[in-house]
Amino acid sequence: MFPLPARTLLRRGQWQGPPAARAVLTYDERFLRRKRIACQGGASLMVDLAETVSLDAGDALQTDDGRLIEIAAADEPVVEVRGPNLARLAWHIGNRHTPCQVGDDRLIIRQDHVLEAMLTGLGATLTPVITPFRPEGGAYGHGRTLGHDHGPHGFPLAHAHG
Repeated sequence: MFPLPARTLLRRGQWQGPPAARAVLTYDERFLRRKRIACQGGASLMVDLAETVSLDAGDALQTDDGRLIEIAAADEPVVEVRGPNLARLAWHIGNRHTPCQVGDDRLIIRQDHVLEAMLTGLGATLTPVITPFRPEGGAYGHGRTLGHDHGPHGFPLAHAHG
């Protein structure tokens, strides 16, 4: 069977009713523009969006025939970060432009032995866990950050990271 074409993204809250299928995707898989994805139950989609987007759990892709495919975040190996000064740990993670899921008493990052060693040196307690990874979106409502264009102005700012 050919994959169903899907060219429309509906964000969580912009769609209702039961989905026709569900696609469970990792953090990396949820960043796409044109890609074939598998749904639970065996169906597949050919996603063909106008621009690259970061899908969130609860979003839906709409197929050309009107069916809704719900997006879910897959369990994946990540690292739970806890420590007495969580704000300081978060600052060091952010200073490295690393995706981070922020909770009240913990941070969650992707596995990265260099970052893990630095955080341990700063007094963090690290625990490997398997859970969906839903990091904070980038600044200025842009979702994932891909470079040093920090704002909505459309031109890079000259700066350094110390």
